[in-house]
Amino acid sequence: MTKELNSLPVMEAFYTIQGEGHFSGNSAYFIRLGGCDVGCVWCDVKDSWNADQWPRESVKEIVDKAKAHPTRLVVVTGGEPLMYDLTELTSALKANGLQTNIETSGAHPLSGDWNWVCFSPKKFMKPRDEFYQSADELKVVVYNKSDFKWAEEHATKVNPDCLLYLQPEWDKSETMLPEIIDYVKDNPQWKISLQTHKFMQIP
Repeated sequence: MTKELNSLPVMEAFYTIQGEGHFSGNSAYFIRLGGCDVGCVWCDVKDSWNADQWPRESVKEIVDKAKAHPTRLVVVTGGEPLMYDLTELTSALKANGLQTNIETSGAHPLSGDWNWVCFSPKKFMKPRDEFYQSADELKVVVYNKSDFKWAEEHATKVNPDCLLYLQPEWDKSETMLPEIIDYVKDNPQWKISLQTHKFMQIP
């Protein structure tokens, strides 16, 4: 993929409430980068996959928009944001007093200086080994019952301080959430992550 110097394809950027994982309920500015080659069949942002359809913005433009909001928490997501070298972006965000969080499948090399790494591995593309030690949070999307065993396989590899979350795939919530509740009651090292932004009907 051709990359213009000092610019990134931005699908959308918006100020909202983080709906998932450890920072759920916190105000956050989201930067959603275009481009993804992981190919999750249940992805709810498939429009992000083709990076070429999204305008490129300079790091300065991206950071200027981020720092215009009251929150100090910035979440970089996708797509798969680590298709790009994010060193310059995170350096600029931190230089402006912003906290850098990322949500990634771990399928591409880790770049950037992150305050928090949410590692959400997918079956569709094998994650890189480096993420098991770098992850602050392991978030596994549960689509069917076989995903519990798959989640445990990843949990055995992460660092001991990594938080463990199981999150029902939105369209399977009615079926899988009761299963997740029972599983977490039996396996209290895990927590439940819900897509609360969808319940609140916000981005």
